[in-house]
Amino acid sequence: MIARICCVAIITAVCALILKTNKPEFVPMCLTAGGVLLILFGFDYLAVSVEFIRQFTEQTGIESSVVRLIFKVVGVGYLIEITACAVKDLGFDSLSDKLVMCGKLIIFVMSIPILKALFSVITSLIQSV
Repeated sequence: MIARICCVAIITAVCALILKTNKPEFVPMCLTAGGVLLILFGFDYLAVSVEFIRQFTEQTGIESSVVRLIFKVVGVGYLIEITACAVKDLGFDSLSDKLVMCGKLIIFVMSIPILKALFSVITSLIQSV
């Protein structure tokens, strides 16, 4: 699997270099297509992890809403990072930096319920002692 991901990245880079000399207007489309393929390959690994986390959640009794929220926070982080990198590749570094800052704020606000759940668990553990 890793070899396939590396091959896609190398082929995308070589195609982008070839296009850069002949048709530079197609380079962003080539890089975007290669990036999408890499992300799709990465989702295969994600499926295995999701199944493990589902089983872990069932065994430990963690609320599923907290786990869903954690996945949403991670998803937002990845989407912001991918988008920021794409914007930076197009040459808009300042916009990319602002996007990353907004993403951090969104993640912070989204994580407040997780902190509340953690606080309630800690409080219940202290009270039981």
